[in-house]
Amino acid sequence: MKQLLASLGLCLGLLAQANAAQLPASVRNALKEAHIPQSSIAIDVRELDASNPLISINAQKPMNPASTMKLLTTYAGLELLGPSYTWKTEAYLDGKLEKGELKGNLILKGYGDPKFNIEQFWLWLSELRARGLKDIQGDLVLDRSFFNIPPHNPAEFDNDPIRAYNVGPDALLLNFNTLRLRYLPEGNKLRIISEPPLEGVQLDNQLTPQGPPDCENWDDSIRIQARGDSVVFQGGYPSECGEREQNVNVMPHTRYVAAVFNAIWQELGGTLKGNTREAPLPATATLFSTHYSAPLAETIRDINKFSNNVMARQLFLTLGTQQAPPVPATISGSIDAVHAWLKQKKLNFPELVLENGAGLSRKERISALHLEQILRSAADSPYNAEYIASLPILGVDGSVRKRLKGTAAAAHAHLKTGTLEDVKSIAGYVRSRSGREWTIVFLINHPNARLGAKAQDSLIEWLQKK
Repeated sequence: MKQLLASLGLCLGLLAQANAAQLPASVRNALKEAHIPQSSIAIDVRELDASNPLISINAQKPMNPASTMKLLTTYAGLELLGPSYTWKTEAYLDGKLEKGELKGNLILKGYGDPKFNIEQFWLWLSELRARGLKDIQGDLVLDRSFFNIPPHNPAEFDNDPIRAYNVGPDALLLNFNTLRLRYLPEGNKLRIISEPPLEGVQLDNQLTPQGPPDCENWDDSIRIQARGDSVVFQGGYPSECGEREQNVNVMPHTRYVAAVFNAIWQELGGTLKGNTREAPLPATATLFSTHYSAPLAETIRDINKFSNNVMARQLFLTLGTQQAPPVPATISGSIDAVHAWLKQKKLNFPELVLENGAGLSRKERISALHLEQILRSAADSPYNAEYIASLPILGVDGSVRKRLKGTAAAAHAHLKTGTLEDVKSIAGYVRSRSGREWTIVFLINHPNARLGAKAQDSLIEWLQKK
């Protein structure tokens, strides 16, 4: 038995050495400089139409992919929903509308639109006015029941609840539930303005001048929190850094929608006599107007190019609703829908762990081999043009606009990145200077993962020269 174990250990050691030898010297050196062992990486590189890999290291090992998990979610979205799929948001009247006055309630029912922004909301409310609605004697009722999900804690992931990426999914998501704050130094004072304006919400500016300025991390000393009907700013602001802006999540979805609705409705000349509350759509209500989102093919460009987490969560939850009639969204329903779709495509991913489909997760797992299979399958899909066009172009746009900019590899790759604490990932398509098409997946799970970009870039440059 001891001899058998020794032989097995020798074989594994030789296999590890053989795998290591597959890597270009520049990649090995970059990993060594970053103090990242090869046991903490997973790589799969192969020509697009080849069955055998050019490089395969730990390719079957389950890894945290960070935002490269969006490659799976957006591909499933294209195939399960179709590139022309749109989300709807409905306005209902529960009461009698006569001469512009609604003697009853206005009800807004959401179905998970990932990008219902302020401009679209303003135009839709203008349409409600044009249809004859001016004064609402009753309440504004919000129906968010289409997403049947547990309450979301924005502080759960990294204890930083105001960050825009920590916004939770919602059936009636408006403007990503965020405020765009602009900091405007004016002499010894600092003015803060918010977009959109929020009716009934005050900005309590308690910030003090700070120096010397650290303009790269200018917002580290600013503390923001909601207190009742106020958003309170405390800490210091480096005025010498000039105007700055940030997007923050400071209030629950219902409160946010109510504040934005009231601000816009008043601006349009309408009135709301009642309050805002949540309730399911009553059987007595009648449909008044429907807003439709941009098509899915446009939506996935935002998800992949800019790694929008809340949009990815919205799409992921939608995947499990496609029955006749549609059923409310649940996390388990979406997980089941993805697994059923993979099975239909004869893709067996036993190690796959899904939580939200966005990759903003400590739990999600997939192997480099199976992420490569997603890329290869998508390349053969009828929707491959929409899929590839959604990926950031190396050195040109999205999350890779600064990587390898000005090099021969720039504009010759469509790549999705992922970054979490202890995770650095990149995956996508590379065209070499000879015209050959390659898939590449390079995942790093290690405390020094943040230092791994050089190794990933070295592999991309090496591959582009083939």
